[in-house]
Amino acid sequence: MKIWLFLLIISILWGACSNSSSSSNDIVPDVEPEPEIMEGMQVIKGGDLVLGSNESSFRIAERPAMKVHLDYEFYLDVHEVTCGSYRILAKKGKVKDFGECANDELPLANVTYFDAVLYANAKSVELNHDTAYTYSKATYDSEGHCSNLEGFAFHPDADAFRLPTEAEWVLAASQSWNPKEKSWNSDNSEFHAHPVCTAGKDSLGFCDLAGNVKEWVNDWAGMFRDTTVTNYVGAPDGGAVGERVLKGGYYSDRASEINLVSRGDDYTVESSSHAERIGFRLAFGKIPSPTWLDANGKVQQSIVSPLASATALKSYTGTYNMILAFRNDISGNLAYINYNDGTLSVTEIEDTLEVYHPDISPDGKHVAFCTRFEGIAGESSLYVRDLNANGSNLVKLDVPSAAIPRWRVVNGDTVIVYVTDAGSNKDEVAFAATSTWQVEFANGKFGVPEKLFDGAYHGGVSEDNKLAVTGARLLRALFADSGSDITQKMNSAIWYNNEQACNASLAQDGSKRTVFLDFAGKTGTEFVGTPYATHERILIADSNGKLLQSVKSPDGYTFDHSEWATDGDRSNIVATLVNLNGAHTKIVLANPTDNSILELAEGDELWHPNLWVKKVFKAPKDTIPQDTVKKDSIPKDTIPKDSIPKDTVKKDTVKNDTLPKDTFQLDPDSAGIYFVPGTSEIAVKWRYKIDLLWHQYDSLNTVILGSSRALHGVIPSLFDQKFKALNMANSNSMLYCANFIFENYVLPHVSHLKYVVISVDMDIWFNSAPNSFLLNNHRNYPGYAYDEDHNYWKDSVPSKLAEYTRNSPGYSKFEPLLNTMGYEQLEAAGWGDPKIWTDSLWLNRYSNLYYDNFNLLKTIIEECKAREIYVIGVIFPQNPAYKNTGALGFHGIQRSKAPALIKELADLHDEHPNFVLMDENKMGEHDYTDNMAFDCNHLAHEGAIQMTKRLDSLLQTLP
Repeated sequence: MKIWLFLLIISILWGACSNSSSSSNDIVPDVEPEPEIMEGMQVIKGGDLVLGSNESSFRIAERPAMKVHLDYEFYLDVHEVTCGSYRILAKKGKVKDFGECANDELPLANVTYFDAVLYANAKSVELNHDTAYTYSKATYDSEGHCSNLEGFAFHPDADAFRLPTEAEWVLAASQSWNPKEKSWNSDNSEFHAHPVCTAGKDSLGFCDLAGNVKEWVNDWAGMFRDTTVTNYVGAPDGGAVGERVLKGGYYSDRASEINLVSRGDDYTVESSSHAERIGFRLAFGKIPSPTWLDANGKVQQSIVSPLASATALKSYTGTYNMILAFRNDISGNLAYINYNDGTLSVTEIEDTLEVYHPDISPDGKHVAFCTRFEGIAGESSLYVRDLNANGSNLVKLDVPSAAIPRWRVVNGDTVIVYVTDAGSNKDEVAFAATSTWQVEFANGKFGVPEKLFDGAYHGGVSEDNKLAVTGARLLRALFADSGSDITQKMNSAIWYNNEQACNASLAQDGSKRTVFLDFAGKTGTEFVGTPYATHERILIADSNGKLLQSVKSPDGYTFDHSEWATDGDRSNIVATLVNLNGAHTKIVLANPTDNSILELAEGDELWHPNLWVKKVFKAPKDTIPQDTVKKDSIPKDTIPKDSIPKDTVKKDTVKNDTLPKDTFQLDPDSAGIYFVPGTSEIAVKWRYKIDLLWHQYDSLNTVILGSSRALHGVIPSLFDQKFKALNMANSNSMLYCANFIFENYVLPHVSHLKYVVISVDMDIWFNSAPNSFLLNNHRNYPGYAYDEDHNYWKDSVPSKLAEYTRNSPGYSKFEPLLNTMGYEQLEAAGWGDPKIWTDSLWLNRYSNLYYDNFNLLKTIIEECKAREIYVIGVIFPQNPAYKNTGALGFHGIQRSKAPALIKELADLHDEHPNFVLMDENKMGEHDYTDNMAFDCNHLAHEGAIQMTKRLDSLLQTLP
């Protein structure tokens, strides 16, 4: 350990102001009694297992093979949780009842991950155990499923019911794995779930680990490594996508397809995902010394858990554009959470440099930090690096010593203010020997440092250069003489009656308020009016050092590392919470307006938080260009009156004729926000699609609509330059969803539209309007609700709407959609086996649903015909091996009935000459080779190239 760390310990023992102290890695295991016998569960004594595989046929997320050793015992349910078991707790009000089952012995299915953990908690409470999961707020969808748990955290040390880890599940299943003999699968299930244990028990007494329904396990879906991990519990968080793990296969899988390796579904599995094929079983028991494996393959035995969603944080700051940076004192690394980037994940920049007092640049793209912290004297280095996972472009300031950096913008230049020494300011002579400096930072380089004044005023300098503060034992202030600033004529003072103070921070919102912590001395106690403990209260002083207010810490905690967090208008205070053992276990945000406190993150030892908040755009009245949308381009009588479901429109919907004709001020809390962090991958893809539409609608003449087959199958950039194309297809976009986009966004706004390319996914025409993602959920996203309340801007589009959308929350993983005009590339993995997901006989039962979709397609064609728009319906190719089955494709339809249905579609051209059916599947007799396929019903990039070139050739023949 470095010498100065030894000095740190000595200084703390001698009464240093900060509560910060280095963490100990010494762990003394407790001896716990074995858990009691659990009814309906089997005990697993621990052992060795393998997760993943080295076979190239498995997904990247399932490779390579990784050895795992579990050195503890746990209990696992003999069978999946049943409808009857769930109903018992639901009747007691312990969990929310979200549906009925035909049979109490059926596995409870169609559940989200959150539904499952709420049931686990409820069962723990019912049987007087601890709970393994904590959260602050539950959110439910229209069907009663839990779609989000605010402040969610898993506690592996709890002796409680919980979901099994993937490793636990595989250890139990692998000891007697025989899907062919002991499972409900596509060969025997008739494509539906069966009562538990009716397929028989394995040699250990477990039922249905293979088949029946897929099962949630506890883990985030991280990557495996070719190594051995003890007590593996998954990834520390959901990363860029928030992907979870499902195990075991289900009733529509072939027995040969059900294996121990697979850990996903046909779509990305998120915590809010639910389907009739998804259920769960419970485990019981604590997990000693759990091990997480991060995206870089690094073993972690201490993780940081984000607790507040971007939505919750926005209620404090007024924006989603926030980044929280801090030091993980266990690893010594800089970590950050980008709240504008979808899922709540912690990114840690691995380095050997010490990182203290991180401060994020005004544009949110860089972070400055130093190598010594407040209260510790001596030389410190100052660095700036890009704020990304790699911490790229690291630059060191070439000066003898620089500590506690703070960014500012001065006369348009971005600068960093720093001090020469961060030690105690109690001694006058020593303090006078220090100084405060400023250096410009531009184009990734430092300029020439310039001295501002004597004294280490590292608490900040006011925007007008009239005040500077510092607090490292004493609360000192430097203030300007009248008509001057502190770099010219100044005076200094010691505030707070010379009592001990620290962690001072000067607000950058024009108020010149100073926040600081104290040691519960006479001045603070008299102001508060009641005794309190050291650092128990955050104190706030005005520009003259007069106390204004205090904020009390939560019970059982004190504050440390207090800092203002402001956008120049709204100001809050970010700080750490210190528990009774002196560990900095939480980062919180305190609102000085109402003294409320929001927990942001939790870990073993978190230091020096810095919350960057982008300035909220205060829109002036926005002049709406009169030529943005031609009012006569869409006859009003051709817009279907029922295109918006009546029950989804608020009573206060703004009518088109009430909109101002020349000015309009957008609501920044709603406009352009088509995605809410923590929700689904499908939603965030739509967010980027709408973003592209608002930026490109006046130049487009070709739009691609439809399902994931079109999303991954048509490349706009490969069309001839006369076809200005946008791919508006999406995963899980049924025809009703495509129509929602067509009616409300494409048809009213793409005034030069000439060609609509739409996927004809006849094998999924068993879906109805209630199954449409956007029809069901659009009002859960502020942007769609705002658009609907303003009639989707069919008269005119506010000029700032595109900008608002571009700045709204998203996932960085999907930002490339902006560069590909909505096309999402898949890498070739081959056609694989001709998997049949849905009973191929569904048309016999649901022909009415099929023809509802057929007639909806006709309606789209007719609306386009009235506007002289061509519609190209594409039947995308699927695995040619479906020729050897009884199904047309992945979602069935009897092959014997398919030719007549395809002819019926093609014959639409006779009545509607603007419609052309492009059948690229040809009943499997196509020329899309194995290297052109991603899976049994999606094209890879090479296949999309061939498809797009053929589409382009067809479009060339049309007027």
